[in-house]
Order: sequence, then C-alpha cells, then structure tokens
Amino acid sequence: MTTSITGRTALVTGGGSGIGLATARRLAADGAHVAICGRTEAKLAAAVEAIGQAVGEGGSIRHVVADVTVEDDVAAAVGFAAEPTGGLSILFANAGGSSHIGPFESADAGAIRATVDLNLVGTMLCIKHAVPAMRAAGGGSIIGMSSGAGAFPHRWLWAYGAAKAGIDMVCRSAAEELGADGIRVNSVQPGIVDDELMSSITAGGPLLDDYLAGMPLGRVGTVDDIAEAVRFLAGPESSWITGVNLPIDGGHHLRHGADYGLLFGAGRTG
Repeated sequence: MTTSITGRTALVTGGGSGIGLATARRLAADGAHVAICGRTEAKLAAAVEAIGQAVGEGGSIRHVVADVTVEDDVAAAVGFAAEPTGGLSILFANAGGSSHIGPFESADAGAIRATVDLNLVGTMLCIKHAVPAMRAAGGGSIIGMSSGAGAFPHRWLWAYGAAKAGIDMVCRSAAEELGADGIRVNSVQPGIVDDELMSSITAGGPLLDDYLAGMPLGRVGTVDDIAEAVRFLAGPESSWITGVNLPIDGGHHLRHGADYGLLFGAGRTG
C-alpha cells in the first residue's frame, strides 16, 4: 500500500499559525499541493515563506485570504486549493477559537453565537464546499478540528466545548453520508498544546497545573504532535478509518477536564 500524498491537493483553514501552520508544513513536506487560508494576509504570507524551504518534491504552498464564517470566501478558498489538479484531496478544517470563557449566569449571547459560528458553522461550510471538489478528485479525506473540551467538560469553557462537540457530530454524520463517494471524515480532539493561542496558559500557573494533573503523560502537546495525527488521517495509511473523533491529549480524556475558572481566581478549589 502506498503512503504517498505527493501531488495531492490540500486546504488547511486557519493555516497562518500554530497547529494549522505545522500541519500545512507537514503535508507540503510530503509533496502535497497545500493552500492555507485565514483572515490576515500578512500572517498567511509569512507562513508561506516559513514553509517554503520544507516543501517536498512535487508539492507547493500557497495562500488565500478567507473567513470561514463567510460562505463565498469558503467556496473561493476550496476552488483555489483545487486549482493544481481540478479536485481537492485533503481538507483540514482547523480554523476556530472562543469568544467566551465564563459561567452561564453572565454569558453574552452574542459571544456564544460568534463561537458557534466560527467553529461549528465554519466547519460545516468547509465540508459542504469540499464535497464536490473531492468527488472531482475521486474521493478524499476531511479532518475537523475539535477539542478535548468538546468531549468532556472543561469548567467555564462550555461555549467552545459545545461548538466543538457539534463538530464531532458533524464529522460523524458526514462520514456516514459521504463514504459512498470515497470521502472519509474524522475529527481530532487536541488537549493543551504549546502554541501562540495557548501560550499564556502553557507559560505556567494554576490552570496549567490543573491540566497536567489530569494528564497521564504529564506534558503539554506540541503543534507537531497534532500535525502528525492529521497527516495520518489525511493519507492512505488510514484508508479504512472514518467517523472517528481522535483524542490527542496525553491521556487527558481519561481523567477530568481543566478548570478555566482558575484563569480568574475562581477555580473550584480557589
């Protein structure tokens, strides 16, 4: 069985930094034609420059500005990514984030809607527009970016967690629907990862201590830990795997979720 992705097309949303950038680098290094998208032109251009020397034979790296909450942007990004071959082989729907951390009683409805829109609706739009492009390629692999927060409660991170749980269900549902087209759909559920988004937590403090106490392997993850798992799910090595929500979290899912109240001095034990 070949494990090559040389010459295959890939779209990585939120590809300008962190896990998205690391995954784009990993796919490009194996010879894929990778397009990254995000909302900030300068960040995307810098990412393309950073990845450039790592591109393997037969591959390429390009970028396009797109907001995954805007359907026309998503359609354009998929079309851009498919240009080298006329179809799309790999989608990593990575873009996400949270506009809300806090208790239910003070929740702002607008922040909740923004969190759901970016994570859940954005992922759905990416899958929707990837389908015809993957049919044109004869099939493909879609990987959604979920989170451990979507699989088990993280105190005060419930809005983000609910949106990520929705992504897991969307990916399972899409896997069931699209298998006949040769399209596999899975999601990854990272734990705490040392990247730009989480740097204020991974630098140390009560919340990091809480994470590590709930983690059998006892270390934070790296962006490359996640990129390697996505590469596996993207390639032919995983050709009989679909509908899986894969924890990549040092075993955090075996114990308890982190308490985000600790960021504000309001932890369960504080």
